[in-house]
Amino acid sequence: MADRVKDRTDSPAPSCLSLKTNNSKFQNIDFKHGTSDQQDRKWRRKRKQSSCCSLCQDVLKDPVSTSCRQCWDQSGSPGDSSCGQYGKRSSTRPGLQTGPEQNSGLQEVLDQHKISLRSRCQHVTEGTGSGTLLNRIYTELYVTEGQSEEVLTQHEVRQLETVSRKKTFHDAPIKCQHIFKDSDQQRPIRLVLTNGVAGVGKTFLVQKFSLDWADGSENQDLHLLVLLSFRELNLIRDQQYSLLRLLHVFHPTLQKVTAEQLAACKVLFILEGLDESRLSLDFTNREVVSDVTQESSVHLLLKNLIQGNLLPSALVWITSRPAAAGQIPPSCVDRLTEVRGFTDAQQEEYFRMRSRDEELSNRIISHIKKSRSLHIMCQVPVFCWIIATVLEHMLTTDQRGELPQTMTDLYSHFLLVQTSRKRIKYHEGPETSPQELMEADREVLLKLGRLAFEHLEKGNIMFYQEDLEQCGVDVTEASVKSGLCTEIFRIRSVIFQKTVYCFVHLSVQEFLAAVYMFHCHTNRNRKVLEDFLGKKPQDSALERFLMAVLEKSLRSDNGHLDLFVCFLHGLSLESNQRLLGGLLGRTETRPETIQRAINNLKEMESYLSCPDRSINMFHCLIEMNDHTVHQEIQEFLKSETRPEKRLSEIQCSALAYMLQMSEEVLDELDPEKYQTSEEGRRRLVPAVRNCRKARLASAGLLLTHIKVVVSALMSSPSYLRELDLSHNFNLQDSGVKLISDALKRQTCKLEILKLCYCRLTKISCSCLSSALKSNPSYLRYLDLTGNHLEDSDVNDLRDLMDRPDCALKTLRWRNE
Repeated sequence: MADRVKDRTDSPAPSCLSLKTNNSKFQNIDFKHGTSDQQDRKWRRKRKQSSCCSLCQDVLKDPVSTSCRQCWDQSGSPGDSSCGQYGKRSSTRPGLQTGPEQNSGLQEVLDQHKISLRSRCQHVTEGTGSGTLLNRIYTELYVTEGQSEEVLTQHEVRQLETVSRKKTFHDAPIKCQHIFKDSDQQRPIRLVLTNGVAGVGKTFLVQKFSLDWADGSENQDLHLLVLLSFRELNLIRDQQYSLLRLLHVFHPTLQKVTAEQLAACKVLFILEGLDESRLSLDFTNREVVSDVTQESSVHLLLKNLIQGNLLPSALVWITSRPAAAGQIPPSCVDRLTEVRGFTDAQQEEYFRMRSRDEELSNRIISHIKKSRSLHIMCQVPVFCWIIATVLEHMLTTDQRGELPQTMTDLYSHFLLVQTSRKRIKYHEGPETSPQELMEADREVLLKLGRLAFEHLEKGNIMFYQEDLEQCGVDVTEASVKSGLCTEIFRIRSVIFQKTVYCFVHLSVQEFLAAVYMFHCHTNRNRKVLEDFLGKKPQDSALERFLMAVLEKSLRSDNGHLDLFVCFLHGLSLESNQRLLGGLLGRTETRPETIQRAINNLKEMESYLSCPDRSINMFHCLIEMNDHTVHQEIQEFLKSETRPEKRLSEIQCSALAYMLQMSEEVLDELDPEKYQTSEEGRRRLVPAVRNCRKARLASAGLLLTHIKVVVSALMSSPSYLRELDLSHNFNLQDSGVKLISDALKRQTCKLEILKLCYCRLTKISCSCLSSALKSNPSYLRYLDLTGNHLEDSDVNDLRDLMDRPDCALKTLRWRNE
């Protein structure tokens, strides 16, 4: 064995950014719902006065119109410039110091574009209410540099839980208008990628940025801002366009702009909703498009725009849910940001602003604080709207039953409230029992459930008319009467005679998908069950059906079925079946059946699965109102005789979850200190996200477990400083490559790494060397003994130790 020990002075790591993630839409909310009637009448009067402006007329009315996207996704028309309300703006603008100001014709076109853009972005709506001015209700969203977790092994709801714990530790938030401004002014920012879970506020952020620019109040160094949504681009995915023609079609006010004029402008392209894309963005395709007049496929245009081959001086801002963001090569991204939604104070402000009834607001806030899961979900503005809708209805009507405690209970009530409101709105008679309400809308809701289920499997959250028709959904009934799936924008052009639909939030889609699947089980729809499960159902027993679905979800790397599975388990309870009985069909759930399903969750083996899937079994128990495991682990954590207590595997999953969610960072995670099985110790791995030292030697880890460790190294912030993965023979070069990718991140501050006896080759040495060249300032101890490495294999690592900016002081390996 050869050792080298040298002292090295610390130096800051060079700037380096990379990412890897695994499919979001935000629905904006007027969270100052209590604006006066006088103000609303004044706003409506202004809209009437500007009757010649078609864009000023459009206010969408369904719950999904909480998404502000519809405000700017409707293509404007040249006639918008005649708007009486907005057409009086000055034709000169500050900040146009080159190109456009020297050409009065171009300047006039750009001014008309600003008027059109302003009319699209200035209003937002909530629920079924009418619009209000964005600037009247805007509250700064929590936006941070970096990403809370870049290797996604958890469902978005579970990511929120991790983020909620880290908020208090993170750097100061980035203001919307500063998204392209680097605080230290040391690097140019050409492309910004902004991530965030469904409904958290990405589109709201884009709309505010766009409105401020169109108003002339921010970022006036930009001559032109171009908004393009992927769900609109999907409509022309099979057609040929040039970039210039794309601008002309999507923004008719720019039809007079020439290629030469476009090149003279400082342009920002905002590509909104990457996760909604049905385009094939293939960055391995080397076909170059560099001329704005050159026609090609839309996906090639976007690829070259993102890579900087096409209009290289242009700025690009892409928004996405985390699962789709990995499509963008890290080398293209100059700044990675994350929208983290409402802080606790903003959640409370939302509920207080929504209602003038202080007592009602206090009761809602108090109930949410009692339920950790509901409280965490309220980081998402749309979820605040959903829970407020349910609780206000229950607290102000005769539905005085127990308030929802679980997600399934909440969404069952949400469905009930929507059908009840629809009945009143369309004069279908007085409010009746839940059973009768559900039976009345049974057909349309089950069709929506089929749509939700089939596209959940495909990863789609946006639907086109042909998608609805394939599921037998009547467009009018779905969008107007159900209040759950609604038209979110209309485009009045010859090319885009299509409408796009979505559910009010991804979680509503997952819930309806679960309702549909439960209905298929109770009504013996064997074809649907067989197609989904990949095998014939053994029998009609509920507990076996739930186990089969759970087994399928365990095979998911990113947890896309986790919430769906939780909802299915929650629907097995009689309390939820009473609410949805007219929808689910005839159900006979005996106590012994429920107990068998609970026992299956507690005894389920998951060795080959990601340990985050095992944690989801714990969440399924909560949805079934079984809190025994949770209570047992709470007692275990308080106990002074922990080493003597033997833990079951499901208890280990619960312990991992609770350690991961603790506000106190664990000093050391050592699974060997716990009395449990080998599988139980592996289930503790997710706790690595919230510890400083992780001793995972000889743990028998698979690549699925390594990905969880890597997610801890890549998270922002990352607490891990010491990591021992020695004697994990399945790690090998593939695992070290993932770890090396994590070491490149600036957020990774690992100091000690032990990889002894892991069957590594020189490939691992090259990966580690590359990582330390990118981020040399933290790792000071690296142990590679027992991997049959030659001296030549570690030459690059040894050379790095001679660099003054490299912190590596100790490198160990064996020359055998």
